[in-house]
Amino acid sequence: MTIQLLVTCLIDSLFPEVGEAVVEVLRRYAGAVAFPADQTCCGQPAYNAGFQDEARRMARHTIDVFERTEGPIMVPSGSCAAMVRHGYLELFAHDRDWLPRARALAERTYEFSEFLVDMLGIQQLDLDYPARLAYHPSCHLLRGLEIHHQPLTLLASLRGSQVQVLSSECCGFGGVFAVDHEPISSEMLARRLEQIEASQAEIVVACDVSCLMHIEGGLRKNGSSVRCAHLAQVLAGKDAGLR
Repeated sequence: MTIQLLVTCLIDSLFPEVGEAVVEVLRRYAGAVAFPADQTCCGQPAYNAGFQDEARRMARHTIDVFERTEGPIMVPSGSCAAMVRHGYLELFAHDRDWLPRARALAERTYEFSEFLVDMLGIQQLDLDYPARLAYHPSCHLLRGLEIHHQPLTLLASLRGSQVQVLSSECCGFGGVFAVDHEPISSEMLARRLEQIEASQAEIVVACDVSCLMHIEGGLRKNGSSVRCAHLAQVLAGKDAGLR
């Protein structure tokens, strides 16, 4: 089986170390990983901002690129995976040519933790990771894909770790929401940061680098020593921190 990696814009452009950790984990537990080089943005930012025609153009390109591949498509992001699984079906709901193609792509697409636990059946990892971890359940992952136990199953199997699950509140990022509604976003982030500090965690873990970027920015601004890590970084045994 060859896994097709839809790496996401933020990982590709800003946090390549997360992409490297994703590939390392997938190769360790699943085998071959392919990266279709023609991939671009899935279209989610445009879709969320109401620019549906622009989002359709990016969605068509993504479908074209991955239709030329075989095997499951793995996305290390709850928000981008939700876009492919649900957003594409809404974009092409009245397009009899593109809707079947969008549905076929959605059926091949999995989020990172979902793929490891539900598809590969991984329940235990032979890995020491002695740290106090706080797990942040991102909105699209939890509400859009209904993925909750999969990341926690993987984290709970790490030897030496202590895992505390944060509340299911939004961190305040929400893509363009953080720009269009900055005062509200900042207040939501401040509340999340208070919860993180109260947890006495050393590392905040999540499955979306967008949330982690927002949270770690707030932590650094406050002078906190707490750092953030994508789940793949933890499972690869890497140090925390988005560089």
